[in-house]
Amino acid sequence: MPIAQNKLEQLLRENFPDAQIAVTALVADDNHYSVKIIDKIFAGKTRVEQHKMVNSALKEILGDVLHAMQLSTSAN
Repeated sequence: MPIAQNKLEQLLRENFPDAQIAVTALVADDNHYSVKIIDKIFAGKTRVEQHKMVNSALKEILGDVLHAMQLSTSAN
């Protein structure tokens, strides 16, 4: 089951309200996205910890609704 790009972005903004977020469709199937999140909340955290935070925020859609996500996170 796919997820619309704007819905994915909305979910991310709800969980990371102060972040700069860019969601780009990699394929026109609502299933493959590139996501870039810049948020101060990631400061002092390893990349793995940052990605776990994002995965936790999206746990209800990962693997079922969202098939593939290329993720880039940073504090600045």
